[in-house]
Amino acid sequence: MNPQQWLDEYEAKLADLKKKSEDLQENFTASSATATSKDGSVTITVGPNGGLQNLQLGRRAMEMSAAQLTGAILQTAAVAQRQAAEKVLGIFQPLGEGTEAMSMVSDAIPADEVDADEDVDEVEEPVEPPPPAHRPAPAAPTVRPPTRPRPAADDADDDNQPW
Repeated sequence: MNPQQWLDEYEAKLADLKKKSEDLQENFTASSATATSKDGSVTITVGPNGGLQNLQLGRRAMEMSAAQLTGAILQTAAVAQRQAAEKVLGIFQPLGEGTEAMSMVSDAIPADEVDADEDVDEVEEPVEPPPPAHRPAPAAPTVRPPTRPRPAADDADDDNQPW
């Protein structure tokens, strides 16, 4: 292989790698995911890193207890995060199985801990914490009236000072 052929091949590989890198970055940025709870009370959109981008509460959310709504939000967020992670994994697929980058991405996807079809209404109410123990209020500090300065030892100078 002559030097010019080697250089042309190198430049072609470099251009291909640059194109793949640009495609990867563009697809990564666009790989957000949106999930809606089974009853439609919660809709959540997360970015490719799993960060919350949008949270919408439907009418049904106002009818739920605090624990049920919390459960719906957490479940729906987990589903959306999993979907986003799977999109990101798909983006890294062209880099090839067995690469360090592919391992890093696939290891970051959490195991299936949430059943997407689980009904949010089955979330248990949390046990109310006991009321705080009554503590007496701290005693107010004693306030003393201001004291007047004592007269000077030499009373003769006081006659010259009218104030």
